[in-house]
Amino acid sequence: MEENKQSLEVAGRQYDPSDYKSAAALGAGLAETHEQVSDVYAEGTIEAAAEQENAPDILLSPPE
Repeated sequence: MEENKQSLEVAGRQYDPSDYKSAAALGAGLAETHEQVSDVYAEGTIEAAAEQENAPDILLSPPE
């Protein structure tokens, strides 16, 4: 029963900014995952264009 209770505690855990300084594996893992998600979100969309010198940009994805 103790293992089930511990599993529920881990499953209900959410990211907290103090996790960046955490020595616990769970806190450090949440901080790393948060960092990765933030980086991907900040990069923007996949709709990009290849820049060419002295030529028009080429869209990397077809326009909708």
